[in-house]
Formats: sequence, C-alpha cells, structure tokens
Amino acid sequence: MNPLMEGFEGVIDPESPEARLIESLSPARLPRHVAIIMDGNGRWAGQRGLPRIEGHRAGVKAVKATVECAARLTIPILTLYAFSSENWKRPEREVNTLWGLLKQYLRSDLETLQKNNIRFDTIGRTGELPRMVQEQLGYVTRKTSSNSGTRLFLALSYSGRTELVDAFNQLLQKGRTVPVDSGDIEANLYTRGLPDPDLLIRTSGEMRISNFLLWQIAYSEIYVTEVLWPDFRGIDFLQAVQEFQQRERRYGGVASPALQNG
Repeated sequence: MNPLMEGFEGVIDPESPEARLIESLSPARLPRHVAIIMDGNGRWAGQRGLPRIEGHRAGVKAVKATVECAARLTIPILTLYAFSSENWKRPEREVNTLWGLLKQYLRSDLETLQKNNIRFDTIGRTGELPRMVQEQLGYVTRKTSSNSGTRLFLALSYSGRTELVDAFNQLLQKGRTVPVDSGDIEANLYTRGLPDPDLLIRTSGEMRISNFLLWQIAYSEIYVTEVLWPDFRGIDFLQAVQEFQQRERRYGGVASPALQNG
C-alpha cells in the first residue's frame, strides 16, 4: 500500500477514485509548496440564480476540503489567494460579508487545524484589514504556531506587484544604495524563507495569474481546471498533484536523457 494512504485511513473508501489517485502518487515527488488561485465563486452563484455571496459561502467548504486533503497528503506548504488588493474595489456589502465568512471560518475550524497539525499564517498587507479580522487572524496564528504539519497561508489584501514594491522599499529603508541581487529581493518578500511554489492551481478555467506571487512562480508548474472553486474538492486537488508528477521540470535546461531517447 502506498504510505500516503495512511493519512486518509478511515476517511475515504479504499476502493474509491480518490484512493486510486493516492495509490498512483509518488511520495518522493510531492510538491513542497502548492499555491491556489480560488476563482469562480461568483460564476457558481450566477449559474444557480443566487447572490454572489452564496458563492463565497460555498467556497468556504472548498477551502476546508482542500486544506484537509493537503494536510493528509503531507504537502509542506499551501498558499490560498483569498483576497487581492484589487478586491477592495468590490461593493462594500460584499467585502464586509467576506470578512464575516473569514472570521467564521477561523473560529469554527481552529479545532480542525489543530487536529491536523496545521500551522496557520498570512501574507499580504493584513494591516489594511478590519481590526476584528486582524485580531482573529493573530489569535489563530498564535494558537497554531507550534504545529509541525502543513503550513497554511492565506493571501489577504495581497498583490504581487505590491509585494515587490514593499520589498524594494524595505531595502531602501535599510539604507541599500548599491545594486541588489535576487537574493536581496527574496529576503524581503512576504514569503521570505519559504520555497517557491512547485505547483500553481487555478480553478474556473481562466488562463491568467491575476497578480499572484509574480516573483515566486517563475518556474512553477501551472494547472488550470474548469472546476469552479465552490465545487473543488480533495479529488480535484489529488488530480492536480498527479498531473504535476507527470511533468518534467527543466528550469530552462533540457529534458533528461531518458526522455530525449524515449
């Protein structure tokens, strides 16, 4: 039996499609860092004649399922694009409802995060968020800080371009007046100290990266699925990982001799 199945023992049927996917995966080739652009909430609601907020509410279930699957699969890092800097342009009522859903998720799922040994954190300009949201984020971050399993990051009030601006400004504040290199920039990103995403997943079929982790995804494998985010579940995550493991990552080099001759 694939050792990865241990994390799903008692959770899924050994004869299910999910189990077959897990059995097909190589434990040695799991991505270290998976980033997800969670897209399609509004479209999901529109297709059902529902208000947009119902799409966001349904999207929370997808977050829970995906986070738990990643933890059971022992993915070291999972980063979810939850709220972009551009999302502030949305109607105030929708934005406020999103913060309410976030607080509800943090309160209701803290026990699940602890049970699955998940360490929670955020990236982005979180100081722009409502104070009550900041307090709840800080509380969950502190409560899970000693967990040693999957690290879950929510990108909130996040923009890839803003992240780079903030990194350059930090260098200026440190008095840097000489040319900088990529290491200097990486040391001042929100994600400093983390490996770059090996796999970037985008739901809803859109072929764009939407200002997400612009520096970090330089060599990420990109997987786009037509599934709308509220319908995304563990099996969809497993399919993305399976697809990732079938790719040859060359980082600008050439294919391995085995592939060239095959």
